[in-house]
Amino acid sequence: MRNSLPFDFLVDREKNTITVRKEFQADRQLVWDAYTKSELLDQWFAPKPFTTRTKSMDFSEGGYWLYAMIDPNGTEYWGRMDYLKIMPIESYTALDAFCDANGELNPQLPRANWDVTFADLGEHARVDTIVTYRSLADLETVIQMGMQEGLTSTLERLDELLASLVR
Repeated sequence: MRNSLPFDFLVDREKNTITVRKEFQADRQLVWDAYTKSELLDQWFAPKPFTTRTKSMDFSEGGYWLYAMIDPNGTEYWGRMDYLKIMPIESYTALDAFCDANGELNPQLPRANWDVTFADLGEHARVDTIVTYRSLADLETVIQMGMQEGLTSTLERLDELLASLVR
């Protein structure tokens, strides 16, 4: 089931940013929980047909989330999200990177700053994510890797999860 709420994926090559704006048919608290609790992230934070598995998560300033996206053949692609600033139910900023299973960053792949803001729209919530890269080359790398398609599929999974939780 696809919902018809707004979704924007905007690339700004002058600022090396991707802005993702998505509305969800759930209240802000539930959407916040889906972004900040590993048991919920594991249910949606990967494009189909991948799955996600958390190795460890400390959602606090200075903490990080270490996780794998797993393809249908079992190949693991590791990621690490280091949390910089958290304002509960309002926003968080974090550094996102590719890494190995021990959380060691892969210097060959881009690292990005994520600024994620949650807005209460009554029966809906909106999440605005600004992803900033160090260079245009880093931005182009993730676009070529399929960032737009991957995030679109991932956020569709979140729509499905939220619909199942709101019932």
